[in-house]
Amino acid sequence: MKRQVGGQKMQATKLFTIDLTKIRGKGDFSCPKCGVKISPNEKTGRTYRILEAVMKQNQLEGIMLQCSRCDSQIHLTGFRALNMTR
Repeated sequence: MKRQVGGQKMQATKLFTIDLTKIRGKGDFSCPKCGVKISPNEKTGRTYRILEAVMKQNQLEGIMLQCSRCDSQIHLTGFRALNMTR
């Protein structure tokens, strides 16, 4: 879906879901749209920003991120399973 605002076309925000239990390594993954590496160790905000943390019964259930390069929104899931393995 594209909208036109002030004579400019705006791209609709893409929404992706990534299940952390399906990736290998220490939590790094690539943005599904532009491929930029997103790492939980990156704290500067250059590659992504956290939009929302989803809590359920005082446990982290998911995180909604936004890629700083392409503005895609990425919903991270799988935190409950990760907590159970620790």
